[in-house]
Amino acid sequence: MLVSPHDFLQDARRGGWAVGGFNVYNLESARAVVQAAEELRAPVMLQTSGGAVAHVGLETMVAMANELTRGVRVPVALHLDHGKDPDLARAAIAAGYTSVMIDASLFPMAENVATTNEIIALARPRGVQVEAELGSISGIEDVGDQDIEETLTVPEEAVQFVAETRVDSLAVAIGTSHGATKFSGEPQLDFDRLERIASLVDLPLVMHGASAMAEKDVAHAERYGAKLPAARGIPEAFVRRAIELGVAKVNTDSDLRLAALGRMREMLTRQPDLFNMYQLMGEVEAAMREATATRIRLFGSEGKA
Repeated sequence: MLVSPHDFLQDARRGGWAVGGFNVYNLESARAVVQAAEELRAPVMLQTSGGAVAHVGLETMVAMANELTRGVRVPVALHLDHGKDPDLARAAIAAGYTSVMIDASLFPMAENVATTNEIIALARPRGVQVEAELGSISGIEDVGDQDIEETLTVPEEAVQFVAETRVDSLAVAIGTSHGATKFSGEPQLDFDRLERIASLVDLPLVMHGASAMAEKDVAHAERYGAKLPAARGIPEAFVRRAIELGVAKVNTDSDLRLAALGRMREMLTRQPDLFNMYQLMGEVEAAMREATATRIRLFGSEGKA
């Protein structure tokens, strides 16, 4: 059974650990995350991007998630990630999602507040948690000194935004970015900014664009034909520091993709006569399950359910 993540996100913020928000897009990826969470006794969030929704469908995703969580002992939430279209957020709530992100961060503050409050008004009576974003998710090295206040989350604006919306959780921009390449130079995040936000805002903070893209995993995929010359993620030490400072949810997408593609390429290379798709997809699922478990341990959420 799916649940709202509200309580366990609050527990994570108070306890100094983080919930894993894992992006999924089919049966194998969703089952991998649920099974890893069950094995490690960790609360977890299944997340779907707009692209994943277009691929799977909202109702299909809800039905799949409900079936996968039947009899599972750990709390699992189903979350719409980066719902930039308010209509999509509304549709996700109606379909049975237990958490949605409304991302109006590219608009001026007043419009971001108004759009967020629209979704909160619809979600809260149904017990659906709402995440919003303030600032823009992009690497610090790509931001000039004069532009930094316009792209990263301004602590005082975070206070205003939370006061005017009473949103449940807030995604903050401190220098992370989406995709396989998060830094063109030396990795760096604005931890001073995060510490200031956390001291002013007493609600779960969310870290997007946080996949590690570990060198060994990139090398494994490239050994079997992948081309990821610029792949670079967030060091694990950075993730631990962010959690210490108040991040209560860490999103992961690219690491699961990397694990899946690496294992798939390996299987097809080592077994060119492989013809059973369920055998191939079983291996892919196992790789994603292992990657999910690694992240759960990093976040400190093992044994928290």
